[in-house]
Amino acid sequence: MRRILYSYLLSLIAISALAQAPANYYSTATGTGATLKTQLKDIITNGHQDHGYGGLWTGYQTTDRDYYYENDGTILDIYSERPAAADPYNFTYSTNQCGSYGNEGDCYNREHIVPQSLFNEASPMKNDIHFIRATDGKVNGMRSNYPFGKVGTATFTSLNQSKLGNSVSAGYGGTVFEPIDEFKGDVARMIFYFVTRYENQLSTFSSGNMLGNSTYPGLQTWELNQLLAWHNLDPVSPAEIGRNNASYTYQGNRNPYIDNPNYVNLVWGTPNTDTQAPTTPTNLIANNPTSSTVALSWSASTDNVGVIGYDVYANNVLKATVSGTSTTVQGLTSSTTYNFHVIAKDGAGNSSTQSNTATETTLAGSGGGTGTCGTEDFENITGTGNGYATRTWTNNNITWTATDARVDETINGKAITLRIGNLTSSTISGGMQDLTIKTSLKYGTGPGNLNLEINGVQVGTIPYTATANAVTTTTISNINVSGNIIIKITNPITATNGPRVAIDDLTWTCAASLSTVENSKEKAFGIYPNPVKNHELFVKGENLNKVLKADIYDLSGKLIKNIANPFKNSNKIDLHGLTKGVYILKTDHNTTKFIVE
Repeated sequence: MRRILYSYLLSLIAISALAQAPANYYSTATGTGATLKTQLKDIITNGHQDHGYGGLWTGYQTTDRDYYYENDGTILDIYSERPAAADPYNFTYSTNQCGSYGNEGDCYNREHIVPQSLFNEASPMKNDIHFIRATDGKVNGMRSNYPFGKVGTATFTSLNQSKLGNSVSAGYGGTVFEPIDEFKGDVARMIFYFVTRYENQLSTFSSGNMLGNSTYPGLQTWELNQLLAWHNLDPVSPAEIGRNNASYTYQGNRNPYIDNPNYVNLVWGTPNTDTQAPTTPTNLIANNPTSSTVALSWSASTDNVGVIGYDVYANNVLKATVSGTSTTVQGLTSSTTYNFHVIAKDGAGNSSTQSNTATETTLAGSGGGTGTCGTEDFENITGTGNGYATRTWTNNNITWTATDARVDETINGKAITLRIGNLTSSTISGGMQDLTIKTSLKYGTGPGNLNLEINGVQVGTIPYTATANAVTTTTISNINVSGNIIIKITNPITATNGPRVAIDDLTWTCAASLSTVENSKEKAFGIYPNPVKNHELFVKGENLNKVLKADIYDLSGKLIKNIANPFKNSNKIDLHGLTKGVYILKTDHNTTKFIVE
Protein backbone atom coordinates (compact mmCIF):
# COMPACT_ATOMS: atom_id res chain seq x y z
CA MET A 1 0.00 0.00 0.00
CA ARG A 2 1.27 3.44 -0.90
CA ARG A 3 2.74 5.17 2.12
CA ILE A 4 1.59 8.64 3.11
CA LEU A 5 2.94 11.53 1.10
CA TYR A 6 5.35 12.75 3.78
CA SER A 7 7.04 9.36 4.11
CA TYR A 8 7.04 9.01 0.33
CA LEU A 9 8.87 12.32 -0.10
CA LEU A 10 11.40 11.46 2.57
CA SER A 11 12.15 8.13 0.94
CA LEU A 12 12.40 9.77 -2.47
CA ILE A 13 14.96 12.27 -1.15
CA ALA A 14 16.98 9.54 0.55
CA ILE A 15 16.95 7.21 -2.45
CA SER A 16 17.71 10.00 -4.90
CA ALA A 17 20.86 10.72 -2.94
CA LEU A 18 21.99 7.15 -3.69
CA ALA A 19 20.64 7.05 -7.24
CA GLN A 20 23.51 8.82 -8.92
CA ALA A 21 25.62 6.71 -11.23
CA PRO A 22 29.38 6.60 -10.52
CA ALA A 23 31.25 9.78 -11.40
CA ASN A 24 31.76 10.18 -15.15
CA TYR A 25 29.69 7.05 -15.89
CA TYR A 26 27.81 8.94 -18.62
CA SER A 27 30.58 11.40 -19.52
CA THR A 28 30.75 10.14 -23.13
CA ALA A 29 26.98 10.46 -23.66
CA THR A 30 27.09 13.79 -25.44
CA GLY A 31 25.02 13.38 -28.61
CA THR A 32 21.36 13.17 -29.48
CA GLY A 33 19.18 10.79 -31.46
CA ALA A 34 20.83 7.68 -32.89
CA THR A 35 24.28 8.94 -31.88
CA LEU A 36 23.32 9.24 -28.22
CA LYS A 37 21.62 5.85 -28.30
CA THR A 38 24.85 4.22 -29.51
CA GLN A 39 26.91 6.13 -26.94
CA LEU A 40 24.63 4.84 -24.18
CA LYS A 41 24.89 1.32 -25.62
CA ASP A 42 28.68 1.44 -25.35
CA ILE A 43 28.48 2.66 -21.74
CA ILE A 44 26.03 0.03 -20.49
CA THR A 45 27.70 -2.80 -22.41
CA ASN A 46 31.03 -2.09 -20.74
CA GLY A 47 31.07 -3.78 -17.34
CA HIS A 48 27.99 -5.96 -17.98
CA GLN A 49 28.50 -9.28 -16.16
CA ASP A 50 26.38 -12.24 -17.29
CA HIS A 51 25.52 -14.38 -14.25
CA GLY A 52 23.44 -16.86 -16.20
CA TYR A 53 19.74 -17.66 -16.19
CA GLY A 54 19.82 -19.30 -12.78
CA GLY A 55 21.55 -16.26 -11.34
CA LEU A 56 18.34 -14.24 -11.70
CA TRP A 57 16.88 -16.03 -8.67
CA THR A 58 19.83 -14.77 -6.62
CA GLY A 59 19.58 -11.30 -8.10
CA TYR A 60 15.93 -10.98 -7.08
CA GLN A 61 17.01 -11.16 -3.44
CA THR A 62 18.06 -7.51 -3.75
CA THR A 63 16.48 -6.22 -6.98
CA ASP A 64 12.82 -7.25 -6.65
CA ARG A 65 11.89 -6.76 -3.00
CA ASP A 66 9.08 -4.55 -1.76
CA TYR A 67 10.50 -1.76 0.38
CA TYR A 68 8.31 0.87 -1.26
CA TYR A 69 4.63 -0.09 -0.93
CA GLU A 70 3.87 -2.60 1.86
CA ASN A 71 7.55 -2.26 2.86
CA ASP A 72 7.51 -5.89 4.00
CA GLY A 73 10.34 -7.32 1.93
CA THR A 74 8.10 -9.59 -0.13
CA ILE A 75 8.59 -9.87 -3.88
CA LEU A 76 7.66 -6.64 -5.66
CA ASP A 77 5.55 -8.05 -8.49
CA ILE A 78 4.29 -5.46 -11.00
CA TYR A 79 1.47 -7.82 -12.02
CA SER A 80 -0.02 -8.15 -8.51
CA GLU A 81 1.07 -5.01 -6.62
CA ARG A 82 -1.82 -2.71 -5.67
CA PRO A 83 -0.26 0.69 -4.92
CA ALA A 84 -3.25 2.10 -3.03
CA ALA A 85 -4.75 -1.03 -1.45
CA ALA A 86 -3.82 -4.36 0.09
CA ASP A 87 -2.20 -6.73 -2.39
CA PRO A 88 -4.30 -9.78 -3.34
CA TYR A 89 -1.38 -12.02 -2.31
CA ASN A 90 2.34 -11.78 -1.54
CA PHE A 91 5.35 -13.90 -2.45
CA THR A 92 8.16 -14.62 0.00
CA TYR A 93 11.60 -14.54 -1.59
CA SER A 94 12.86 -18.03 -2.46
CA THR A 95 10.00 -19.83 -0.65
CA ASN A 96 7.40 -19.09 -3.36
CA GLN A 97 9.69 -19.53 -6.36
CA CYS A 98 8.09 -21.46 -9.29
CA GLY A 99 7.60 -24.51 -9.75
CA SER A 100 4.33 -25.25 -11.30
CA TYR A 101 1.29 -23.00 -11.10
CA GLY A 102 -2.38 -23.04 -11.97
CA ASN A 103 -3.74 -19.89 -10.38
CA GLU A 104 -2.64 -16.41 -9.44
CA GLY A 105 -0.72 -16.38 -6.19
CA ASP A 106 0.79 -19.86 -6.61
CA CYS A 107 4.39 -18.76 -7.23
CA TYR A 108 6.63 -16.21 -8.96
CA ASN A 109 8.93 -16.75 -11.92
CA ARG A 110 11.08 -14.83 -14.42
CA GLU A 111 9.16 -12.53 -16.77
CA HIS A 112 11.06 -11.31 -19.84
CA ILE A 113 9.50 -7.92 -20.58
CA VAL A 114 10.96 -8.42 -24.07
CA PRO A 115 10.06 -12.09 -24.77
CA GLN A 116 13.06 -14.39 -24.95
CA SER A 117 11.55 -16.12 -27.98
CA LEU A 118 12.38 -12.98 -29.99
CA PHE A 119 16.11 -13.61 -29.52
CA ASN A 120 16.00 -17.43 -29.49
CA GLU A 121 16.72 -17.56 -25.75
CA ALA A 122 20.30 -16.51 -26.42
CA SER A 123 22.64 -15.08 -23.79
CA PRO A 124 23.29 -12.52 -22.43
CA MET A 125 19.78 -11.29 -23.30
CA LYS A 126 18.12 -14.28 -21.64
CA ASN A 127 19.83 -13.47 -18.33
CA ASP A 128 19.78 -9.64 -18.24
CA ILE A 129 18.11 -8.63 -14.98
CA HIS A 130 17.41 -5.08 -16.14
CA PHE A 131 14.39 -6.23 -18.17
CA ILE A 132 13.53 -9.56 -16.48
CA ARG A 133 11.17 -9.11 -13.53
CA ALA A 134 10.01 -11.45 -10.78
CA THR A 135 6.27 -11.78 -11.47
CA ASP A 136 3.33 -14.06 -10.79
CA GLY A 137 3.64 -17.24 -12.86
CA LYS A 138 0.01 -17.34 -13.96
CA VAL A 139 -0.08 -13.72 -15.13
CA ASN A 140 3.31 -14.15 -16.82
CA GLY A 141 1.84 -17.09 -18.72
CA MET A 142 -1.24 -15.13 -19.74
CA ARG A 143 0.89 -12.21 -20.98
CA SER A 144 2.80 -14.80 -23.05
CA ASN A 145 4.78 -13.16 -25.89
CA TYR A 146 2.35 -10.32 -26.59
CA PRO A 147 3.64 -6.74 -26.91
CA PHE A 148 2.67 -4.04 -24.44
CA GLY A 149 -0.11 -1.65 -25.39
CA LYS A 150 -3.46 -0.16 -24.47
CA VAL A 151 -6.25 -2.73 -24.11
CA GLY A 152 -9.75 -2.10 -25.42
CA THR A 153 -11.80 -5.13 -24.33
CA ALA A 154 -9.99 -7.37 -21.86
CA THR A 155 -10.05 -11.16 -22.24
CA PHE A 156 -8.04 -11.58 -19.03
CA THR A 157 -7.62 -9.26 -16.05
CA SER A 158 -5.25 -9.99 -13.19
CA LEU A 159 -6.14 -9.29 -9.57
CA ASN A 160 -4.31 -5.97 -9.70
CA GLN A 161 -6.10 -5.04 -12.97
CA SER A 162 -3.28 -5.75 -15.44
CA LYS A 163 -5.07 -6.69 -18.67
CA LEU A 164 -4.76 -8.77 -21.82
CA GLY A 165 -6.98 -7.95 -24.81
CA ASN A 166 -7.32 -6.23 -28.16
CA SER A 167 -5.12 -3.22 -28.79
CA VAL A 168 -6.51 0.30 -28.98
CA SER A 169 -3.01 1.75 -29.27
CA ALA A 170 -2.82 3.79 -32.47
CA GLY A 171 -1.26 1.84 -35.34
CA TYR A 172 -1.74 -1.69 -33.98
CA GLY A 173 -4.83 -3.88 -33.73
CA GLY A 174 -3.52 -7.18 -32.40
CA THR A 175 -3.50 -8.58 -28.88
CA VAL A 176 -1.55 -6.62 -26.25
CA PHE A 177 -0.85 -6.69 -22.53
CA GLU A 178 -1.40 -3.56 -20.42
CA PRO A 179 0.12 -3.15 -16.92
CA ILE A 180 -1.51 -0.85 -14.37
CA ASP A 181 -0.67 2.86 -14.54
CA GLU A 182 1.82 2.61 -11.66
CA PHE A 183 4.19 0.47 -13.76
CA LYS A 184 3.65 1.66 -17.34
CA GLY A 185 6.69 3.91 -17.23
CA ASP A 186 8.72 1.09 -15.65
CA VAL A 187 7.86 -1.19 -18.58
CA ALA A 188 8.68 1.52 -21.12
CA ARG A 189 12.10 2.22 -19.62
CA MET A 190 12.95 -1.50 -19.46
CA ILE A 191 12.18 -1.85 -23.17
CA PHE A 192 14.15 1.32 -23.99
CA TYR A 193 17.06 -0.25 -22.10
CA PHE A 194 16.79 -3.45 -24.15
CA VAL A 195 16.77 -1.80 -27.60
CA THR A 196 19.73 0.34 -26.52
CA ARG A 197 21.87 -2.38 -24.90
CA TYR A 198 21.29 -4.80 -27.80
CA GLU A 199 20.94 -2.39 -30.71
CA ASN A 200 23.64 -4.17 -32.74
CA GLN A 201 21.71 -7.46 -32.58
CA LEU A 202 18.23 -6.09 -33.36
CA SER A 203 18.47 -6.97 -37.04
CA THR A 204 18.80 -10.66 -36.07
CA PHE A 205 15.87 -10.66 -33.62
CA SER A 206 12.23 -11.36 -34.39
CA SER A 207 10.01 -8.31 -34.04
CA GLY A 208 7.19 -9.76 -31.94
CA ASN A 209 5.17 -6.81 -33.30
CA MET A 210 7.21 -4.56 -31.03
CA LEU A 211 10.93 -4.50 -31.95
CA GLY A 212 12.34 -2.77 -35.01
CA ASN A 213 14.93 -4.54 -37.15
CA SER A 214 17.40 -1.66 -37.26
CA THR A 215 19.68 0.02 -34.77
CA TYR A 216 17.55 3.12 -34.69
CA PRO A 217 14.89 3.72 -33.54
CA GLY A 218 14.87 0.03 -32.49
CA LEU A 219 11.11 -0.22 -32.05
CA GLN A 220 8.11 -0.34 -34.33
CA THR A 221 6.50 3.09 -34.64
CA TRP A 222 3.27 2.23 -32.84
CA GLU A 223 5.11 0.65 -29.88
CA LEU A 224 7.58 3.52 -29.66
CA ASN A 225 4.76 6.06 -29.56
CA GLN A 226 2.90 4.12 -26.88
CA LEU A 227 6.01 3.67 -24.71
CA LEU A 228 6.97 7.34 -25.05
CA ALA A 229 3.50 8.28 -23.81
CA TRP A 230 3.79 5.88 -20.85
CA HIS A 231 7.29 7.17 -20.04
CA ASN A 232 5.99 10.73 -19.81
CA LEU A 233 2.80 9.84 -17.94
CA ASP A 234 4.53 7.65 -15.30
CA PRO A 235 7.78 9.25 -14.05
CA VAL A 236 10.65 7.31 -12.48
CA SER A 237 9.71 6.06 -9.00
CA PRO A 238 11.80 5.30 -5.90
CA ALA A 239 11.19 1.59 -6.55
CA GLU A 240 12.79 1.88 -10.01
CA ILE A 241 15.76 3.81 -8.63
CA GLY A 242 16.31 1.21 -5.94
CA ARG A 243 16.07 -1.62 -8.47
CA ASN A 244 18.53 0.11 -10.83
CA ASN A 245 21.05 0.49 -8.02
CA ALA A 246 20.66 -3.15 -6.94
CA SER A 247 20.92 -4.34 -10.55
CA TYR A 248 24.14 -2.35 -10.97
CA THR A 249 25.61 -4.03 -7.90
CA TYR A 250 24.53 -7.45 -9.18
CA GLN A 251 25.25 -7.09 -12.91
CA GLY A 252 27.70 -4.18 -13.29
CA ASN A 253 25.68 -1.95 -15.62
CA ARG A 254 22.79 0.48 -15.32
CA ASN A 255 19.58 1.55 -17.05
CA PRO A 256 20.38 5.07 -18.30
CA TYR A 257 16.70 5.97 -18.75
CA ILE A 258 16.14 5.60 -15.00
CA ASP A 259 19.29 7.54 -14.08
CA ASN A 260 18.41 10.35 -16.50
CA PRO A 261 14.81 10.14 -17.83
CA ASN A 262 15.56 13.00 -20.23
CA TYR A 263 17.73 10.63 -22.25
CA VAL A 264 14.48 9.16 -23.60
CA ASN A 265 13.50 12.45 -25.22
CA LEU A 266 17.06 13.18 -26.33
CA VAL A 267 17.26 9.80 -28.09
CA TRP A 268 13.80 9.52 -29.60
CA GLY A 269 12.65 13.11 -29.58
CA THR A 270 10.17 14.94 -27.42
CA PRO A 271 6.68 13.73 -28.34
CA ASN A 272 4.55 16.31 -30.06
CA THR A 273 1.88 17.88 -27.89
CA ASP A 274 -1.17 15.69 -28.24
CA THR A 275 -4.10 17.76 -29.42
CA GLN A 276 -5.97 15.00 -31.21
CA ALA A 277 -9.18 13.89 -29.52
CA PRO A 278 -10.27 10.24 -29.42
CA THR A 279 -12.88 9.11 -31.89
CA THR A 280 -16.51 9.09 -30.76
CA PRO A 281 -17.68 5.98 -28.86
CA THR A 282 -20.36 4.17 -30.86
CA ASN A 283 -23.11 1.58 -30.45
CA LEU A 284 -24.00 2.56 -26.90
CA ILE A 285 -26.66 0.17 -25.58
CA ALA A 286 -28.57 0.40 -22.29
CA ASN A 287 -30.21 -2.74 -20.92
CA ASN A 288 -30.81 -4.95 -17.87
CA PRO A 289 -32.55 -2.29 -15.76
CA THR A 290 -33.32 -2.76 -12.10
CA SER A 291 -35.00 -0.20 -9.89
CA SER A 292 -31.66 1.51 -9.23
CA THR A 293 -29.21 0.35 -11.93
CA VAL A 294 -28.85 0.16 -15.70
CA ALA A 295 -26.16 -1.77 -17.61
CA LEU A 296 -24.33 -0.03 -20.47
CA SER A 297 -21.98 -1.25 -23.19
CA TRP A 298 -20.42 0.45 -26.22
CA SER A 299 -17.78 0.07 -28.93
CA ALA A 300 -14.31 1.37 -28.10
CA SER A 301 -12.89 4.67 -29.31
CA THR A 302 -9.43 4.96 -30.87
CA ASP A 303 -6.77 7.61 -30.35
CA ASN A 304 -3.39 8.55 -31.82
CA VAL A 305 -1.75 7.78 -28.44
CA GLY A 306 -4.35 5.87 -26.47
CA VAL A 307 -7.72 6.15 -24.78
CA ILE A 308 -7.38 6.12 -20.99
CA GLY A 309 -11.05 6.09 -20.00
CA TYR A 310 -14.69 6.96 -20.59
CA ASP A 311 -16.94 9.38 -18.72
CA VAL A 312 -20.46 7.98 -18.32
CA TYR A 313 -23.42 10.37 -18.09
CA ALA A 314 -27.07 9.88 -17.12
CA ASN A 315 -29.34 12.79 -18.01
CA ASN A 316 -26.18 14.88 -18.52
CA VAL A 317 -24.91 14.17 -14.99
CA LEU A 318 -21.50 12.45 -14.71
CA LYS A 319 -22.06 9.08 -13.02
CA ALA A 320 -18.78 7.21 -13.46
CA THR A 321 -15.40 7.11 -15.19
CA VAL A 322 -14.31 3.66 -16.37
CA SER A 323 -11.42 2.22 -18.38
CA GLY A 324 -13.36 -0.51 -20.18
CA THR A 325 -16.30 -0.45 -22.59
CA SER A 326 -19.07 -1.51 -20.23
CA THR A 327 -20.37 -0.57 -16.81
CA THR A 328 -23.44 -0.71 -14.60
CA VAL A 329 -24.64 2.74 -13.56
CA GLN A 330 -25.63 2.71 -9.88
CA GLY A 331 -27.78 4.91 -7.66
CA LEU A 332 -30.63 5.60 -10.08
CA THR A 333 -34.22 6.37 -9.13
CA SER A 334 -36.90 3.74 -9.70
CA SER A 335 -39.52 4.17 -12.44
CA THR A 336 -37.44 6.90 -14.08
CA THR A 337 -36.37 7.28 -17.72
CA TYR A 338 -32.68 8.07 -18.24
CA ASN A 339 -30.77 9.21 -21.32
CA PHE A 340 -27.20 7.90 -21.25
CA HIS A 341 -24.12 8.92 -23.22
CA VAL A 342 -20.37 8.36 -22.88
CA ILE A 343 -17.32 10.46 -23.77
CA ALA A 344 -13.81 9.07 -24.39
CA LYS A 345 -10.69 10.72 -22.95
CA ASP A 346 -6.97 10.39 -23.69
CA GLY A 347 -3.92 10.96 -21.50
CA ALA A 348 -3.51 14.56 -22.65
CA GLY A 349 -7.00 15.45 -21.50
CA ASN A 350 -8.58 15.53 -24.96
CA SER A 351 -12.24 14.47 -25.00
CA SER A 352 -14.26 12.96 -27.82
CA THR A 353 -17.67 14.16 -28.88
CA GLN A 354 -20.44 12.34 -27.02
CA SER A 355 -21.69 8.97 -28.14
CA ASN A 356 -25.17 8.18 -29.34
CA THR A 357 -27.85 8.45 -26.65
CA ALA A 358 -29.26 5.24 -25.17
CA THR A 359 -32.52 5.46 -23.26
CA GLU A 360 -33.70 3.09 -20.51
CA THR A 361 -36.32 3.20 -17.76
CA THR A 362 -35.59 1.78 -14.33
CA LEU A 363 -38.02 -0.72 -12.88
CA ALA A 364 -40.58 0.10 -10.22
CA GLY A 365 -39.42 -0.49 -6.67
CA SER A 366 -41.00 -3.09 -4.41
CA GLY A 367 -43.14 -1.54 -1.70
CA GLY A 368 -42.54 1.95 -2.98
CA GLY A 369 -38.81 1.71 -3.54
CA THR A 370 -35.59 -0.29 -3.18
CA GLY A 371 -34.32 1.07 0.07
CA THR A 372 -32.69 -1.08 2.70
CA CYS A 373 -34.89 -4.09 3.40
CA GLY A 374 -32.83 -5.52 6.21
CA THR A 375 -29.67 -5.30 8.24
CA GLU A 376 -27.78 -7.57 10.57
CA ASP A 377 -25.01 -6.13 12.76
CA PHE A 378 -24.55 -9.31 14.86
CA GLU A 379 -24.72 -7.36 18.10
CA ASN A 380 -27.48 -9.71 19.38
CA ILE A 381 -25.31 -12.81 19.12
CA THR A 382 -25.56 -14.84 22.31
CA GLY A 383 -22.84 -16.89 23.95
CA THR A 384 -19.16 -16.36 24.59
CA GLY A 385 -15.87 -18.15 24.09
CA ASN A 386 -13.79 -19.29 21.17
CA GLY A 387 -15.36 -22.69 20.59
CA TYR A 388 -16.94 -23.67 17.28
CA ALA A 389 -20.61 -24.57 17.70
CA THR A 390 -24.10 -23.87 16.37
CA ARG A 391 -25.14 -20.31 17.29
CA THR A 392 -28.71 -18.96 17.09
CA TRP A 393 -30.04 -15.47 17.76
CA THR A 394 -32.87 -13.14 16.66
CA ASN A 395 -32.63 -9.54 15.47
CA ASN A 396 -35.15 -7.36 13.58
CA ASN A 397 -37.63 -10.27 13.59
CA ILE A 398 -35.15 -12.47 11.71
CA THR A 399 -33.71 -15.60 13.31
CA TRP A 400 -30.15 -16.42 12.29
CA THR A 401 -28.42 -19.77 12.67
CA ALA A 402 -24.67 -20.19 12.25
CA THR A 403 -23.15 -23.67 12.23
CA ASP A 404 -19.55 -24.46 13.21
CA ALA A 405 -19.11 -20.83 14.20
CA ARG A 406 -17.39 -18.83 16.95
CA VAL A 407 -18.52 -15.52 18.43
CA ASP A 408 -15.43 -13.97 20.03
CA GLU A 409 -13.92 -12.25 16.98
CA THR A 410 -14.86 -8.72 15.94
CA ILE A 411 -14.93 -6.46 12.88
CA ASN A 412 -17.22 -3.52 13.64
CA GLY A 413 -18.23 -4.73 17.07
CA LYS A 414 -19.46 -8.30 17.28
CA ALA A 415 -19.12 -10.61 14.27
CA ILE A 416 -19.77 -14.27 13.47
CA THR A 417 -16.79 -16.39 12.36
CA LEU A 418 -17.41 -19.44 10.14
CA ARG A 419 -15.07 -22.40 10.02
CA ILE A 420 -16.65 -25.09 7.79
CA GLY A 421 -20.21 -24.01 8.47
CA ASN A 422 -22.80 -21.56 7.21
CA LEU A 423 -24.96 -18.64 8.27
CA THR A 424 -28.69 -19.00 7.45
CA SER A 425 -31.63 -16.67 7.98
CA SER A 426 -35.26 -17.46 8.64
CA THR A 427 -37.75 -16.52 5.90
CA ILE A 428 -37.57 -12.82 5.01
CA SER A 429 -40.15 -10.86 3.01
CA GLY A 430 -39.40 -8.14 0.45
CA GLY A 431 -36.92 -10.03 -1.69
CA MET A 432 -33.39 -8.89 -2.45
CA GLN A 433 -31.79 -6.74 -5.11
CA ASP A 434 -28.30 -5.93 -3.75
CA LEU A 435 -26.38 -7.26 -0.75
CA THR A 436 -23.44 -5.63 1.06
CA ILE A 437 -21.27 -7.39 3.63
CA LYS A 438 -17.92 -7.12 5.42
CA THR A 439 -15.49 -10.04 5.75
CA SER A 440 -12.18 -10.52 7.53
CA LEU A 441 -9.82 -13.51 7.60
CA LYS A 442 -9.16 -14.41 11.25
CA TYR A 443 -7.34 -17.76 11.08
CA GLY A 444 -5.73 -19.85 8.36
CA THR A 445 -4.52 -18.59 5.00
CA GLY A 446 -6.34 -17.02 2.07
CA PRO A 447 -7.47 -15.36 -0.10
CA GLY A 448 -10.76 -17.03 -0.86
CA ASN A 449 -14.51 -16.68 -1.22
CA LEU A 450 -17.66 -17.41 0.72
CA ASN A 451 -20.74 -18.49 -1.26
CA LEU A 452 -24.02 -16.56 -1.19
CA GLU A 453 -27.26 -18.48 -1.78
CA ILE A 454 -30.79 -17.08 -2.00
CA ASN A 455 -33.55 -19.66 -1.70
CA GLY A 456 -31.02 -22.43 -2.26
CA VAL A 457 -29.56 -20.96 -5.47
CA GLN A 458 -26.02 -19.56 -5.48
CA VAL A 459 -26.16 -15.93 -6.69
CA GLY A 460 -22.62 -14.75 -6.00
CA THR A 461 -19.38 -15.07 -4.06
CA ILE A 462 -18.04 -12.93 -1.22
CA PRO A 463 -14.25 -12.49 -1.24
CA TYR A 464 -11.83 -12.13 1.66
CA THR A 465 -8.16 -11.18 1.43
CA ALA A 466 -5.08 -13.11 2.47
CA THR A 467 -4.12 -10.46 5.01
CA ALA A 468 -5.20 -11.40 8.51
CA ASN A 469 -7.75 -9.02 10.05
CA ALA A 470 -7.97 -6.89 6.89
CA VAL A 471 -11.61 -5.93 6.26
CA THR A 472 -13.14 -6.35 2.81
CA THR A 473 -16.48 -4.72 1.98
CA THR A 474 -18.33 -6.37 -0.90
CA THR A 475 -21.56 -5.47 -2.71
CA ILE A 476 -23.24 -8.07 -4.90
CA SER A 477 -25.62 -6.26 -7.25
CA ASN A 478 -28.55 -7.28 -9.44
CA ILE A 479 -29.56 -10.36 -7.43
CA ASN A 480 -33.19 -9.43 -8.12
CA VAL A 481 -35.09 -12.17 -6.29
CA SER A 482 -38.52 -10.99 -5.12
CA GLY A 483 -41.03 -12.43 -2.65
CA ASN A 484 -39.94 -14.41 0.39
CA ILE A 485 -36.26 -15.27 0.62
CA ILE A 486 -33.83 -17.21 2.79
CA ILE A 487 -30.23 -15.96 2.92
CA LYS A 488 -27.45 -18.52 3.28
CA ILE A 489 -23.71 -17.74 3.41
CA THR A 490 -21.38 -20.73 3.35
CA ASN A 491 -17.66 -21.18 3.90
CA PRO A 492 -16.96 -23.91 1.31
CA ILE A 493 -13.68 -24.98 2.93
CA THR A 494 -13.84 -28.54 4.28
CA ALA A 495 -10.69 -28.59 6.41
CA THR A 496 -11.07 -27.49 10.04
CA ASN A 497 -7.65 -25.82 9.89
CA GLY A 498 -8.55 -23.90 6.74
CA PRO A 499 -9.53 -20.23 6.49
CA ARG A 500 -11.90 -19.10 9.24
CA VAL A 501 -13.69 -15.95 8.15
CA ALA A 502 -15.61 -13.36 10.19
CA ILE A 503 -18.76 -11.67 8.84
CA ASP A 504 -20.26 -8.34 9.89
CA ASP A 505 -22.50 -5.44 8.78
CA LEU A 506 -24.77 -7.41 6.47
CA THR A 507 -27.35 -5.24 4.64
CA TRP A 508 -29.58 -5.78 1.63
CA THR A 509 -32.01 -3.79 -0.51
CA CYS A 510 -35.49 -4.78 -1.59
CA ALA A 511 -35.97 -6.59 -4.88
CA ALA A 512 -37.07 -4.73 -7.95
CA SER A 513 -40.74 -5.28 -8.64
CA LEU A 514 -41.73 -6.52 -12.09
CA SER A 515 -45.39 -6.47 -12.92
CA THR A 516 -46.77 -9.75 -14.20
CA VAL A 517 -49.82 -8.03 -15.67
CA GLU A 518 -49.71 -8.00 -19.42
CA ASN A 519 -49.02 -4.49 -20.66
CA SER A 520 -49.19 -3.76 -24.37
CA LYS A 521 -48.87 -0.12 -25.30
CA GLU A 522 -49.26 -1.09 -28.93
CA LYS A 523 -52.35 -3.16 -29.66
CA ALA A 524 -50.62 -4.81 -32.61
CA PHE A 525 -47.97 -6.31 -30.33
CA GLY A 526 -48.39 -10.01 -29.62
CA ILE A 527 -46.57 -13.32 -29.11
CA TYR A 528 -47.19 -16.86 -30.35
CA PRO A 529 -47.41 -19.74 -29.72
CA ASN A 530 -48.24 -19.50 -26.04
CA PRO A 531 -47.45 -21.94 -24.45
CA VAL A 532 -44.10 -22.01 -26.29
CA LYS A 533 -43.01 -25.19 -27.98
CA ASN A 534 -39.70 -26.11 -29.62
CA HIS A 535 -37.95 -23.27 -27.73
CA GLU A 536 -38.99 -20.58 -30.24
CA LEU A 537 -41.13 -17.58 -29.32
CA PHE A 538 -42.48 -15.49 -32.21
CA VAL A 539 -43.41 -11.81 -31.86
CA LYS A 540 -45.68 -9.72 -34.03
CA GLY A 541 -46.11 -5.97 -34.06
CA GLU A 542 -45.29 -2.72 -35.78
CA ASN A 543 -41.68 -1.56 -36.29
CA LEU A 544 -40.19 -4.63 -34.63
CA ASN A 545 -36.83 -3.96 -36.28
CA LYS A 546 -36.59 -0.74 -34.23
CA VAL A 547 -36.89 -2.53 -30.87
CA LEU A 548 -33.58 -1.99 -29.03
CA LYS A 549 -33.78 -4.75 -26.46
CA ALA A 550 -35.75 -7.64 -25.05
CA ASP A 551 -35.45 -8.89 -21.45
CA ILE A 552 -36.83 -12.15 -20.09
CA TYR A 553 -37.57 -12.51 -16.35
CA ASP A 554 -38.87 -15.36 -14.26
CA LEU A 555 -41.79 -14.73 -11.90
CA SER A 556 -39.45 -13.98 -9.00
CA GLY A 557 -38.23 -10.94 -10.96
CA LYS A 558 -34.79 -12.40 -11.72
CA LEU A 559 -33.38 -11.47 -15.14
CA ILE A 560 -32.85 -14.66 -17.15
CA LYS A 561 -31.88 -13.40 -20.60
CA ASN A 562 -31.32 -10.06 -22.31
CA ILE A 563 -30.99 -9.50 -26.06
CA ALA A 564 -29.89 -6.35 -27.86
CA ASN A 565 -31.69 -5.52 -31.13
CA PRO A 566 -33.70 -8.77 -30.83
CA PHE A 567 -35.70 -8.45 -34.04
CA LYS A 568 -33.08 -7.01 -36.36
CA ASN A 569 -32.97 -10.13 -38.52
CA SER A 570 -36.12 -12.08 -37.58
CA ASN A 571 -39.22 -11.94 -35.40
CA LYS A 572 -38.36 -14.88 -33.16
CA ILE A 573 -36.52 -15.30 -29.88
CA ASP A 574 -34.49 -18.44 -29.15
CA LEU A 575 -35.45 -19.81 -25.73
CA HIS A 576 -33.06 -22.75 -25.57
CA GLY A 577 -31.84 -23.13 -22.00
CA LEU A 578 -35.09 -22.03 -20.36
CA THR A 579 -36.76 -24.67 -18.21
CA LYS A 580 -40.50 -25.24 -18.03
CA GLY A 581 -42.37 -22.44 -16.33
CA VAL A 582 -43.93 -18.99 -16.62
CA TYR A 583 -41.80 -16.05 -17.79
CA ILE A 584 -42.16 -12.36 -18.59
CA LEU A 585 -41.00 -10.74 -21.83
CA LYS A 586 -40.21 -7.01 -21.56
CA THR A 587 -39.34 -5.00 -24.68
CA ASP A 588 -38.94 -1.24 -25.14
CA HIS A 589 -42.66 -0.52 -24.72
CA ASN A 590 -44.38 -3.83 -23.94
CA THR A 591 -44.53 -6.43 -21.21
CA THR A 592 -46.29 -9.79 -21.52
CA LYS A 593 -46.31 -13.26 -19.96
CA PHE A 594 -45.60 -16.54 -21.72
CA ILE A 595 -45.31 -20.20 -20.74
CA VAL A 596 -42.55 -22.61 -21.70
CA GLU A 597 -43.68 -26.24 -21.89
